[in-house]
Amino acid sequence: MKQNGTLSDSQQMDKIKNINTQEGFTIDEVGDDHLFTSFETPMRAGAFDLDDDSKVKLIEKSFADIMHVLGLDLEDDSLKGTPHRVAKMYVKEIFKGLNPANAPKVALFENKYQYNHMLVERDITLYSNCEHHFVPIFGKAHVAYISNGKVIGLSKINRIVEFFSKRPQVQERLTVQIANYLKEVLGTEDVAVVIDARHLCVSSRGVEDTTSSTVTGTYLGQFANDATREEFLKHIYH
Repeated sequence: MKQNGTLSDSQQMDKIKNINTQEGFTIDEVGDDHLFTSFETPMRAGAFDLDDDSKVKLIEKSFADIMHVLGLDLEDDSLKGTPHRVAKMYVKEIFKGLNPANAPKVALFENKYQYNHMLVERDITLYSNCEHHFVPIFGKAHVAYISNGKVIGLSKINRIVEFFSKRPQVQERLTVQIANYLKEVLGTEDVAVVIDARHLCVSSRGVEDTTSSTVTGTYLGQFANDATREEFLKHIYH
């Protein structure tokens, strides 16, 4: 895997500033160029006033309308359950990370073994969805941290990656959200996250490039130093 395309934190912030100052983008250009406006997921006020079951019912009706407009026969045995299946999938599966109530419960443990080197968990399976076209993003996440006296169970790192993946995303935001959450939970500045993923909005539509992948990285604390960052990258790009 190539490391080309990895964005530093300063490059990511420069991209945000450019987006905020540029004008005249069409809706299609925003989607095809993967422009975004914030490292926080854009949420409206009152986003969680409705319970999940109410949301499923409303989305089911709306998706049935979409299928009807497309000309599909909702009386067909194969299709008539699709609106409900899609609604349930949206709310309770692929977008469940929008609800903070679904955040993983993380227990910290004392670093009794005094392991003060980086811990790296690589090749974490990642599935998300592009917020511009609602089609899949899939790939691998690589996460590392250096203990500041506390450690986290390995499976919880996977759970954190999954939680932030289960929402409409752009890859840059996803990378930063995972890193910032780990930083807060672990009480350490020393966190690194790299994501290497493919986007179906690139491969199945638009430019229809089926071979490229996108690499993003966030390096905090000691990982901003060249030597520490290079050690991390050697672990994941062996």
